[in-house]
This record gives sequence, C-alpha cells and structure tokens, in this order.
Amino acid sequence: MVFSSILFLFRFFPAAMAVYFLTPKRFRNMVLLVESLIFYSWGEVRYFPIMVASILVDYIASNGIEKHRENRRACRAFLCLSVVFNLGMLGFFKYTNFLLGNLEALFGLSLPALSLTLPLGISFYTFQTMSYTIDVYRGKVPAEKNIVDFGAFVVLFPQLIAGPIVRYTDVNRELKSRMITPASFQEGVDIFIRGLGRKVLIANNIGALWTEVSAMNFSAISTPLAWLGILAYTFQIYFDFSGYSQMAIGLGRMLGFSFPQNFNDPYIAKSVTEFWRRWHMTLGSWFREYLYIPLGGNRCSFPRQIFNLFVVWAATGLWHGASWNFVLWGLYFFVFLVLEKAFLRPFLERSRVIGHLYLVFLVVVSWALFAITDFAALGRFLTAMFAFRGGSEWLYYLRNYGVTFLLAAMLSTPLLAKAEARFGKHLRPVKVIALTVVLVASIAYLEDATYNPFLYFRF
Repeated sequence: MVFSSILFLFRFFPAAMAVYFLTPKRFRNMVLLVESLIFYSWGEVRYFPIMVASILVDYIASNGIEKHRENRRACRAFLCLSVVFNLGMLGFFKYTNFLLGNLEALFGLSLPALSLTLPLGISFYTFQTMSYTIDVYRGKVPAEKNIVDFGAFVVLFPQLIAGPIVRYTDVNRELKSRMITPASFQEGVDIFIRGLGRKVLIANNIGALWTEVSAMNFSAISTPLAWLGILAYTFQIYFDFSGYSQMAIGLGRMLGFSFPQNFNDPYIAKSVTEFWRRWHMTLGSWFREYLYIPLGGNRCSFPRQIFNLFVVWAATGLWHGASWNFVLWGLYFFVFLVLEKAFLRPFLERSRVIGHLYLVFLVVVSWALFAITDFAALGRFLTAMFAFRGGSEWLYYLRNYGVTFLLAAMLSTPLLAKAEARFGKHLRPVKVIALTVVLVASIAYLEDATYNPFLYFRF
C-alpha cells in the first residue's frame, strides 16, 4: 500500500484517522502501533514476524545498555546485538543474491539464487532503529521503557516505507506528548496534497517518458532523445521521492509529529557538496553522524579524509541497491566531492552560473548510472548521450511532454515558495482553490491511470 493510491486515500487513511482521533490520548500510541502494523502487513504479511523481531531486539538491546551502563563490556555486547541483527537482516534480504551472483561469476560456481522478496522499507527502518540503539549507547537519549511507545516509533506508518529517516531524538518528546491543533492539522493536509501532486501529476507523468525511452534499443536512439529521456528520469526521481517525503511529513503533522525535512530544492545547488546537503537530507545526516564522523570525519589528514569519503560513498551506493551500478554511482559522487574538497569548490562558488551548470550536468549523468543496472546497456546509453547522433523522433516527445518539463523545472526551484511567502496572506483563497484542484486532479489520475510506480520501493 502506498500513499498515492485509492486504497490508501479512501479506505485506510480515513479509517485510521477516525480511530486515532476517537481514541483517548493515553492509548493513541497503541492505536498507531496497531495501525502501522496493519499498514505494513497489507502487502508483506509474511514479513510481519521480522518487524516484530526488529522491535523486540532493539528494545531489549537499548534497555540492556541502560541497565548495565557501568559495565562497558555488557553495553558493547548489547550494542553489537542490535547492529549485527539490523545489518544482518538488511544484508540477508538485500544482498544475499548479489553476493551469490558475484561468487558465481568470480569462481565459476553454480549457486542457485534464493527466492527472496525485499521487505518494504527495510533500508529505512533498520537504519532508524540502529541509530536509536547507538544513541542510547552514547548516552544521548535514555532507553525507552514503554515497548508500545518504542514500537510506534519503529513502525510509524507515515515514514515506514520510504522515510524520511526519523531518529528517536527527532520524535521522543512527541511520542510522550503531542499537540494537534486545527492549524497544525491544516498544515499537514496542505503538505500532504502538495506531495501527492508532485508524485502523481509530475513524477508519474514525466516518468512515463523515461519508461518508454528505457524500453528502446539504446544503440538506435538519437542523442537529443537520450538526453530528453534521462532529463525525464532526473525529474521523475526527484518528484517521486520528494513528493512521497512530503506526504509522509504531512501525515506526521496531522498526527502531531514534526518529521525532519528531506529535500531542499537540490537542483538549484552550485556544487556536488551543496547538492548532497539538499538531497535526501536525512540519509546524508545519518551517514555523516554514524559512519563519517566515527571514521574520523574531517579531523584527520587529507588522505584519511579521502578514505573516509570513499567508505561513506561506497556504502551510500550499496544502500541504494544490490548492484554494481549503484556502487559506481556512489563512487562517481565521491570523485567529485574529493575534487571539490581539494581545489574546485572555491572556483565554483565564484560563479553561480558556472557552478549551477556544472552541477546539473553531473547530476543528470549520474542518474543514467543510477537508472540502468546493466553495464552493457549503460554503455550503449552513455554512447547515445555523447555520440551526437542525429534524429527527429525526440520532437514528438518534446511536444507531448514539454509543458510537464516546464512545470517540473519551475517546481524544482524555490520560486513558488518565495511567492507564497511574499503574497501568501493576500492569496489565501487562491491557495485553497489551487490545492483543491491538485487533490481532485491527482485522484482523477489515480482512478484512471495504470502507471503509478514508486522508485524507492526497491531500496
């Protein structure tokens, strides 16, 4: 079940909200826990025990650390229990077949692939619960004694499937006491509708172009069509993921939670460094806090900093998927981050235009590495991008998708937010009408269309 579906919008969501608000406040976390487990189990009931095990293991580990605070060896043992369980579960489901395939290729073995389905949201909630146990070990937060409250934090349905990656420190106070006012609920509805529109009306529409291009013979497509296709994917993945994150944040506001921002207009960045401060911000923050800084961060020699960045970006690539193209994608950004750290960034900051063009070019090329998992096909597509092949078929697609491209480009900037900040009080009726139109158009699209992918489901 995804937020951008008729099932969620007209069945699960109204029923869940009605039960939640009719329940006395002291029992609402129990309601959230049950509703979230139902939401998770709707399409993954066979993995229900894994979710329960995740709650129990991290609850036991964190309280074991709290109880044996003076015994460093016991604390480390409980921390290892949490880390090994979470990484082991993620590794088994996500990387077992990847490992078997590589062993088979390297040593000529015949290793049958396991019939495994990736549990929904496993890349997100394993990092989330693991960071909680690490924070308890570091003494940043006390262990949660109430297993219902802890379970609600782990499986909170608004952010369970695709984040944002919400740390316990982000919501621990709201788990105990949260205030929901008409204004905050209205704000949540506003954010949710905006996210739904970004996902359904922009990402789905422009994503159809990339789906069509990606099914073609890359050896035969023209250079303009190759660029048009990967530009479509560039907008699709941004509006797909940022829209889903907005829906999650909006749902959280309706329930009384303030989830962290996950995107901040990343395509207006002027360097790769700035881009990754704006794109998937909760993941970047997680890797910085729990991997880069423990490795030494910037508090070491430059060669060591390069090593630290290499580890982080190899891990970032692998986190996104069990395929070598994701590792290549992560290391691609690693190279440019090192170049910027060494000498390039001051030059980029002197010219906004050059810096922005540099960033957009690199990011668009990066999405080709990300989207195409087969290296032979990737080679053919990159050849099409840079071989300057002529052709006129791209004009047909430009005519069909030109308006969507323009709308996506505008919404990738802070122009709308700035206009609202300046004229919002005077345009309130216009804003209500606009949001109503977006909601109705999104529902009409979902009712009629069969194309409704969510790219980050596979991560």
